[in-house]
Amino acid sequence: MRMSLIIPTLNEEAHLHRLLSLLAQPGDARLEEIIVVDGGSTDATVALAEAAGATVYATPQPCRAAQMNLGAQHATGDLLYFVHADAYPPPTFLDQIEQALGEGYDLGCFRFVFDDDRLLLRVNAYCTRFDRIMCRGGDQTLFVRRPLFDALGGYREQFVVMEDYDFIRRARRQAPFKIIPDDVTVSARKYENNSYLRVNLANLTVFLMYFLGISPPTLLAMYKQLINHPKG
Repeated sequence: MRMSLIIPTLNEEAHLHRLLSLLAQPGDARLEEIIVVDGGSTDATVALAEAAGATVYATPQPCRAAQMNLGAQHATGDLLYFVHADAYPPPTFLDQIEQALGEGYDLGCFRFVFDDDRLLLRVNAYCTRFDRIMCRGGDQTLFVRRPLFDALGGYREQFVVMEDYDFIRRARRQAPFKIIPDDVTVSARKYENNSYLRVNLANLTVFLMYFLGISPPTLLAMYKQLINHPKG
């Protein structure tokens, strides 16, 4: 396994240093490179990434699908691992992903827990162990073998939101999907800026609109209307 780890960013200085410190695996040849693809940060995100030794690329505007595709385009590993800047994989993520590959899985994710111990957030996190598309999402991180990613044409960049769901739905038609029984720790910042009900209503609304075939720009506009995101 030669892994290229790809992180899309936009104004993530508050989280990126911790993530890059956690991901560093000195002397482990399995981690080929860490690539940060920035969508126009105005804070210290890029400087932090460069200081940590990551390879940094930039896109002209923030779009996770486009950012992750650009990272994959420059990646040299035979395995791609996509990680959000506020999602922290377990320390043994390399071992666990390698084990999943050895079991015959070409793609998969972890479960997650929030960095907030409120009961309702624990309920949400518990659901990520279930093998249902509604329980998936980019916060759980995603590993995928390069040939499968290329065969699918990567992320579809018209999906300015729900890009992870779209990719996973298409990928699962081609290969078995592994949910690794360990947890990524995810920031609860959306819940800190909104009520629990508001976040889950927004997620459910956009999820249903996506399955009804509503256009991605309309999905994004609705999501922004329903929820206050800490980055705007």
